[in-house]
Amino acid sequence: MELTIAGIELHHVKKPLKTPFKTALQTVRERECILIRTMDAEGVEGYGECVAFSTPWYTEETIAGCRFVLEKVLMPLVLNKTLTSPGQVEELFKNVKGNRMAKAGIETAIWDLFAKKQKVPLWKFIGGIDKPIPAGVVVASDEDKIMEQVEAAAAKGYERIKLKVTPASDRDLLKGVIGRFPDILFFADANGGFDDEPFEKLLAFDSIGFALIEQPFSEEQWLLHARAKKEMETPICLDESIRSAEDARRMIELEAGDVIVLKMGRLGGWSETLKVVELCRAHGIRMWVGGMIEFGVSKAHNLALASLPDISLPGDFSDSDHFWHEDVVEPEIRVDTGKIALRSETGIGYNLKI
Repeated sequence: MELTIAGIELHHVKKPLKTPFKTALQTVRERECILIRTMDAEGVEGYGECVAFSTPWYTEETIAGCRFVLEKVLMPLVLNKTLTSPGQVEELFKNVKGNRMAKAGIETAIWDLFAKKQKVPLWKFIGGIDKPIPAGVVVASDEDKIMEQVEAAAAKGYERIKLKVTPASDRDLLKGVIGRFPDILFFADANGGFDDEPFEKLLAFDSIGFALIEQPFSEEQWLLHARAKKEMETPICLDESIRSAEDARRMIELEAGDVIVLKMGRLGGWSETLKVVELCRAHGIRMWVGGMIEFGVSKAHNLALASLPDISLPGDFSDSDHFWHEDVVEPEIRVDTGKIALRSETGIGYNLKI
């Protein structure tokens, strides 16, 4: 099968979060993104989402920079090109350094377009299985609100709750929260916050009861992560450190982590993400799908990714109304008894509301 990329549209979206999202790196109160609509010569549409933030606190990319790169560099490389597979997009972009989030925005839209042309759901197109996707939510707020938000998440049936932590977090409070909900899987996410602390500060989190600790040190601190993996009982999970399949290979060689978070925006799209999946599969590394306070288009791609049989841990999947008063997709994404059903419609299974 072949198709020609006849058109690409960019749509800027900015929405306030219902509740501020607080991490060791930044407090996010408003989220913007670029939604990308690709079209073939017959008018079939594919959707992607550029998940960069407004300022470079998470990665070096920003929405303003991504818009420039999309319009001036990436779109001209694919417009009017005839493709026989979505994997060719990676080859077209190979001479463009970095800019993974901008690349992923277009690349994922083209994968969606190919699945629609094949008249299959995206999860089936990538080799996934039709299964309910376990839902996980992130609690990122002041400590006096943690218990309230965890109770609300538990009442909605979420199977996994991720708590944002810092070296100053109240360990007794965290231990009490986890002990109160023994049937829920709890992750800790440090966003690299332990860099400037004595190593013993991290070791003190080992007895709290977390199923894993995500990114205790910053992305280049491979040796510190290797030390944490060696000295701690709690599994070490890498997130910001994994920007490519080469980074995943480095983690494995250095024994710097037990688990990897898959984020297509940070990896540059489907092609590189699937390489990481294959590498983790070959080496017995557990995986889960992470979110970046994204809208429904990115989350729909992530749901397809989570359908792969080797992804065993619950990812960042919440209701559309968890972050937003109104999402950008219809129907909105819903959690039912702790899971999200995969859509049977072609492609990502959701339509844009723009």
